[in-house]
Amino acid sequence: MYAAMKKMAASNVLIVGLQGLGAEIAKNVCLAGVKSVTLYDPEPVTIQDLSSQYFLREEDIGKPRAASTLPRLAELNAYVPVRNLGGNAGQEISVDLIRPFQAVVLCGVSYEKQVEINDWTHQNGVHFISAETRGLFGSVFNDFGPKFTCVDPTGEQPLTGMIVSVDKDKEGLVTCLDESRHGLEDGDFVTFTEVQGMTDLNGCNPRKVIVKGPYTFAIGDTSDLGEYVRGGIFTQVKMPKIVQFKSLRESLAAPEFFLTDFAKFDRPATLHAGFQALSQFKAQHQCLPRPRNAKDAASLVSLAKKIDPDADEKIITELAYQATGDLPPVAAVIGGFVAQEVLKACSAKFHPMLQHLYFDSLESLPTTLPNEQDCQSLGSRYDGQIAVFGKSFQDKLANHRQFLVGAGAIGCEMLKNWSMMGLATGPDARIHVTDLDTIEKSNLNRQFLFRAKDLGKFKSEVAAAAVAEMNPALKGHILCRQDPVGQATENVFDDDFFAGLDGVTNALDNVAARVYMDQRCILYEKPLLESGTMGTKGNTQVVIPHLTESYSSSQDPPEKQTLSCTVKNFPNAITHTIEWARQEFDAMFVKPVESVNQYLSEPNYLENSLKYSGQSHDHISQIVSYLVTNKPLTFEECIVWARLQFEEKFNNAIRQLLHSLPKDHVTSTGQPFWSGPKRAPDPLVFDSADPTHLSFIIAAANLHAYNYGLRGETDPAVFKRVADSVIVPEFSPKSGVKIQITENDPVNQSSSDPDNVSDLVKKLPPPSSLVGYRLTPVEFEKDDDTNHHIDLITAASNLRAMNYNITVADRHTTKQIAGKIIPAIATTTALVVGLVCLELYKIIDGKNKLDDFKNGFINLALPFFGFSEPIAAAKNKFENTEWTLWDRLEFKNDPTLKEFITWFKTHHNLDVSMVSQGVSMLWSSFTDKKKSAERMPMKFSKLVEHVSKKPIPPHTKHLLVEVMLMDEEMEDVEVPFILIKI
Repeated sequence: MYAAMKKMAASNVLIVGLQGLGAEIAKNVCLAGVKSVTLYDPEPVTIQDLSSQYFLREEDIGKPRAASTLPRLAELNAYVPVRNLGGNAGQEISVDLIRPFQAVVLCGVSYEKQVEINDWTHQNGVHFISAETRGLFGSVFNDFGPKFTCVDPTGEQPLTGMIVSVDKDKEGLVTCLDESRHGLEDGDFVTFTEVQGMTDLNGCNPRKVIVKGPYTFAIGDTSDLGEYVRGGIFTQVKMPKIVQFKSLRESLAAPEFFLTDFAKFDRPATLHAGFQALSQFKAQHQCLPRPRNAKDAASLVSLAKKIDPDADEKIITELAYQATGDLPPVAAVIGGFVAQEVLKACSAKFHPMLQHLYFDSLESLPTTLPNEQDCQSLGSRYDGQIAVFGKSFQDKLANHRQFLVGAGAIGCEMLKNWSMMGLATGPDARIHVTDLDTIEKSNLNRQFLFRAKDLGKFKSEVAAAAVAEMNPALKGHILCRQDPVGQATENVFDDDFFAGLDGVTNALDNVAARVYMDQRCILYEKPLLESGTMGTKGNTQVVIPHLTESYSSSQDPPEKQTLSCTVKNFPNAITHTIEWARQEFDAMFVKPVESVNQYLSEPNYLENSLKYSGQSHDHISQIVSYLVTNKPLTFEECIVWARLQFEEKFNNAIRQLLHSLPKDHVTSTGQPFWSGPKRAPDPLVFDSADPTHLSFIIAAANLHAYNYGLRGETDPAVFKRVADSVIVPEFSPKSGVKIQITENDPVNQSSSDPDNVSDLVKKLPPPSSLVGYRLTPVEFEKDDDTNHHIDLITAASNLRAMNYNITVADRHTTKQIAGKIIPAIATTTALVVGLVCLELYKIIDGKNKLDDFKNGFINLALPFFGFSEPIAAAKNKFENTEWTLWDRLEFKNDPTLKEFITWFKTHHNLDVSMVSQGVSMLWSSFTDKKKSAERMPMKFSKLVEHVSKKPIPPHTKHLLVEVMLMDEEMEDVEVPFILIKI
């Protein structure tokens, strides 16, 4: 990764053409970080450019595009200088101008000029990309030279795993630990570490793999190596791949197509001819075909047929109709893709696209197609969209009302696209956006609406203001909130709120909130647009009422959790030590501090704590330590405490473990205990000259001082002096300590406690003697580089790794894992949001067939596009009635429980065996007679209040009820969604 970043930081990129597509590419490349970005577009800004070019404003009309774009583009990344190559209007790019650059991107340039430039770049080692968008169509061509080296085709983390045997023979069969599959494929390469006996494998040259099974693979002849004894770890080695590109001149005659949609396998050949024909048409007529003009379309079909007689006339005709179209979502899709290809060219990381990409979303056209008159230019900023969809559809966009949940990376891109599309700019339309987060430094490289000056401000407010500046028609049409979505805010996002919406778009980063919004959309029968990204991967999903399944209908399996015994005693990977360090962070600076504060503020806190057997001694001992015996009065005492913490965690604890389980310990079957995934640890001896040792002391002392409101210190000399002067108590391992070996064992427990609980309690001062005294718990914050949080976790994790001879991790990796940071990059986000907006067009049009919509999955690293129809909502059936999750039984006028039960018996001959609402059991067939008689005549609203002992909130207008029903054969019967109006 570092090598790729280094290459990118040495790359100067030229982008020619600064309409919507060029601006999107430039934005994504700037955010990613290259040495410099240079712009070339001396043409004057027109009102139509504002269709998709969000760096331009109305006051820029008539000025050169590149010069007008530069100031706002340059704000994105202070580390990437942005320059203007200049030029005069009408002056095309030339070979002389592109010589200083490592990568050149041409946007909307004629094929004749593309061939001229590419002939030179192909011969001179300059990476070349050309791209253009025409309405719902897009085109990309790549040429990175005759021999381009791709150092990491997939970008995935190298696979690694433990081995239990290696056969000494011609095949060299390697058997892995049967806890997890090796995941390798034929042709992969591996090397080894920590192999005992067959030591020549350690650090060997990469050996090619032949997969034999999920837990075995062959590495070739091992007969001349030593005898395998035990242990070893295999690690996949990423091997460079040479990719051969043809020049554009060659490729036009013999193209290699990259398929973006397998349902359109024959589309690229037609569009290959169509885009060339467009270039010819423009050269002949000095303009593009007019929107929905039959004569111009016929001319384009004729030109395309000369290039490819088999070209599909309908597709070419539509290309002609849309040639002047300029759509923000298509610019986002193609711009995100091209920007990632630029980064591949500069870094050699990830596999480049070969070589022609043709994209279209003709499914996004309105069901009733516009006519030529409806698509005429109006001299407005929406002309690029009107050329494709017509003025009538533009009015539908203006009157559409959306709720955007989240204003982070996806939310920023969504609002940018919506502002360019003119969404909700009508008199009574609104965009609602909510996000409770404030802007952090780490947001700036992927959430492009935010700047350094916005740090600490609410995301929703800054994002709304930014897009209203892009399109002033949105001013007053975006309503911002800082409320999270959930049961606690159902009084805010209530029935009336959802009644005023036409749809919901999720821009969330957690599954729980996604599931909740999915449930609300089902309840209120609103379409939901769902999407997510992780690094170069992204997905989109469309949820349409009464048509598709919901988001919650199918979800990814939960993440595999690391066993607690592995984290506590037997780590074998850096992820285990990072998890341990994150837990220790809370155990040192959060939980004991909170316990002290609870002791001082909550009456009877100790008595209540003592009810929990097994934790009482340690719990009270911790309060005594933090409030009495180890309470620091000076910062030097914090350093002493940190030094003793080092000794306890990285020396004494390990010595105790090895005393209980010596290195020569064997299992009941006679096998060495410390083998396989269990790595025998070694205690660390403190050395203030070791940077990792000292880093732990510095971070721990400062965080301990923060707990007590003491002023910290950062001078290493102070820490060295104090730490080296600490007299460390002699440690003697205890006998009888029980070690947690399996997940079902109790956690490590000592056989006896030095003090009994009552003696400990006597050491505590009464809370009345410390009125108003409180400690300050540390609130974990990953993005502040000065707060010592990530420093502490990095140092503690790496010290633990040193104990167990695990390769340490750098601060960045530790931060990503400990902070649970989901990798987000601008290129993927832009592309995914573009795909979402193409589906939004369909929702606004009112499409209602399953095959009208597309769910998508993309991986820009490979690259890969996959589209599929959404899955239909599953149908349930009882007798002659069918229903899906979108259907509901609705009971009006707040019926009584008896009326409710009688209805099912009367209408369907079904017996109700249980009725519940939320977590409250309202009634069941096992309810005793007295309670049952009391509840039967109650209306549902009174019944719910009676059982829950809480009043129904005033905003609640209906209750969701769950029932269990049985037929005459006592078989359970499923029922639709049940709604009680109150």
